[in-house]
Amino acid sequence: QLAPVESGGGLVQPGGSLRLSCVAAASDSVAIGWFRQVPGKEREEVSCISSTSSSTWYADSVKGRFTISRDNAKSTVYLQMNNLKPEDSAIYSCARPSSWFCPPSDEYEVWGQGTQVTVSS
Repeated sequence: QLAPVESGGGLVQPGGSLRLSCVAAASDSVAIGWFRQVPGKEREEVSCISSTSSSTWYADSVKGRFTISRDNAKSTVYLQMNNLKPEDSAIYSCARPSSWFCPPSDEYEVWGQGTQVTVSS
């Protein structure tokens, strides 16, 4: 399976917004999850969307600020991040499981290399 490719990261001021993209070939039948990791800390799943967008999940730390969506015609999953905080700074990666639904975090199988998000004034 081809690894997903993330883009859209960058430097943004607190309170700002970014939209991350995850292009995952042949992914329209599987869920896609977004994760983030800070060096020295455990990877954290922040959001997931099922294959048909029928269900979504958010970590409490991002609920109300982040929105996940997908366009299966473009094989792309988006993560709209609003009201960003310094603690949101991390490398953001997307990953695909083999299921159409959002699985436990340890069941994702194919990972992208990630895109850096830095929130700082």
